Amino acid sequence: IREGDVAHGSAVIALLYDAGPRVHVVLTRRSSGLRAHGGEVSFPGGRQDPGEVLTDTARREAHEEIGLPPASIEIVGELDHLSTITSGSFIVPYVGLVGGGRPAVTPNPAEVEAVLHVPLAELLLPDVYREERWHIFGGVRPIFFFELHGDTVWGATAAMLRQLLGLLTGTLARGDLAHE
Repeated sequence: IREGDVAHGSAVIALLYDAGPRVHVVLTRRSSGLRAHGGEVSFPGGRQDPGEVLTDTARREAHEEIGLPPASIEIVGELDHLSTITSGSFIVPYVGLVGGGRPAVTPNPAEVEAVLHVPLAELLLPDVYREERWHIFGGVRPIFFFELHGDTVWGATAAMLRQLLGLLTGTLARGDLAHE
């Protein structure tokens, strides 16, 4: 699926912050009552409004979902874009920094059940990450998983998280998302 073949654009943001000796990423567990992807772990983000620039979409969604002021987010990078077959979205993942340590966030219960503050070092542990090959959509595709305490990150979010970690450690580059 390509950008022009999907119904709408979306943006997500991998929010990073420094909390003492460790850098953390902010993830959300979506409210279980949501129509799509309820209960799943994801980056803050969502659908682009008409005429909206995608970086503004990412900031707006972070504000709507977890109460983070848009001006507090510095966009510092962009991961590989991807399309999802299930939701018909073209997703642009951004990387953002939030200064001042752990950000004060308030989950919007209509959208977010919990905010997860995950140390990047935890995501790099060998027993946290796994990869499976699934026979889906007419081929064999890699599906990535991060097993956190009480939550599993998988699918598109795990693919983006895998690339972010790869970029930070020098083991992956742009174009290495391995997610179609």
